Amino acid sequence: MRLHVHVHPGSTRRAVGGSYDGALVVRVTERAVDGKATDAVCRALVVAFGVPRRQVTLVSGATSRHKVVEIDGEGVDERARELLEHEEPS
Repeated sequence: MRLHVHVHPGSTRRAVGGSYDGALVVRVTERAVDGKATDAVCRALVVAFGVPRRQVTLVSGATSRHKVVEIDGEGVDERARELLEHEEPS
């Protein structure tokens, strides 16, 4: 499934959940320098969706806060709905 992601780099903690303008919010502690935040987003999605790293692919937005990722696996659609509805505390 293709998923739109809104990234908050440099957060105090890593979190996946909630929505911003229809996109899944992903907070990562890494700064947006040399692709570190993008790599951290992929790792956070791997954990949140419980899929192997090879099943999470960045489609677009390598240098943007707004990314599109492709996530393959069973139950991904349902898990995406759960995460979009879940609001992480600020």
